[in-house]
Amino acid sequence: MKILQLGKFYPIGGGVEKVMYDLMLGLSSRGVDCDMMCAVRGSESYVKQLNDHAQLIGCASLTQAAATMLSPNMVQALYKARKDYDIIHIHHPDPMACVALYFSGYKGKVVLHWHSDILKQKHLLKLYQPFQKWLLQRADIIVGTTPTYVRESKYLADVQHKITSFPIGVVDAGLPDGENHIKTRYQGKKIIFSLGRLVEYKGYEYLIDAAQYLSDDYIVLIGGTGPLRKKLQAQIESLGLNDKVQLLGFIKDEELPMYYDACSLFVLSSVLKTEAFGIVQIEAMSYSRPVIATTIPGSGTHWVNAHKESGLNVEPRNAQELAQAVIEITEDKQTYEAYCKGARQRYEQLFTFDKMIDNCLEIYKNVVK
Repeated sequence: MKILQLGKFYPIGGGVEKVMYDLMLGLSSRGVDCDMMCAVRGSESYVKQLNDHAQLIGCASLTQAAATMLSPNMVQALYKARKDYDIIHIHHPDPMACVALYFSGYKGKVVLHWHSDILKQKHLLKLYQPFQKWLLQRADIIVGTTPTYVRESKYLADVQHKITSFPIGVVDAGLPDGENHIKTRYQGKKIIFSLGRLVEYKGYEYLIDAAQYLSDDYIVLIGGTGPLRKKLQAQIESLGLNDKVQLLGFIKDEELPMYYDACSLFVLSSVLKTEAFGIVQIEAMSYSRPVIATTIPGSGTHWVNAHKESGLNVEPRNAQELAQAVIEITEDKQTYEAYCKGARQRYEQLFTFDKMIDNCLEIYKNVVK
């Protein structure tokens, strides 16, 4: 069995690309031949042999438009390789990958991984709609990351008979080595941690507002970069929260374990369905940290975070509810420890890296049968 992960771009810039890359590495580590083909930023195509069972096939791009890399090279590369794979596992949304599959003449099995609907690029969706309809019909099976999202997506209403789901999984990174300087820096504080791009759908303005309703025992740390940084910093200053809310900027991968380990809990304050899953939630759970997420209609975020088990789910755009949930989880030691235990148990039950690979292999075996 030879697999191709198809879609998005490299280097990794978001959750979809990370899932593709992790599936390739996880499957190939088990002796399954699994390559990854994607558009790359730049005019040079390449093939990298990652191990005995995996190649990264980077296809040169002309430009990027509406969050989509335009890569005629991908069409050519997939056409040449169309007979090499038993299964193409295509990751949506990525119009370029769909167009490449359409013109490739590939006759084998297709697994469609529906990470999210196309929500923001309305004009692109109008152009892409015929290809999307074709892809939904072409797919042998459609896989979601949560049962909630694929059940409620209007685009999947007519194909529910071939839909299943399995959640994303992450590696258990373990505790950071040596002294945790984040704990030392904020000694005596209950750290509320959040991580993501500083963009509208993340709802950080509501997390900042929530800090007003918390005592000085708490500090809110928000990691990430993005176009709203100046606006959010101005909000912090106008509310007089400089000592209670900090924008950390970009956090290196090797430093992230220290923040997860140091925090009391993690908050996903997103407000739009663009947030379909929230991998950061399960990263926090792997460190036994409770999560506060939002009940975004149609999204899977509140399925990932089991209410009153791994944390609490609150109404989007409600700063007071966010603050109250923080207090409810952290104020009582026994309650807090129960949520910590629940978070770790939910991670182990559903969101480990090995479980993701097991689930994916089961899908492939069923499709080939």
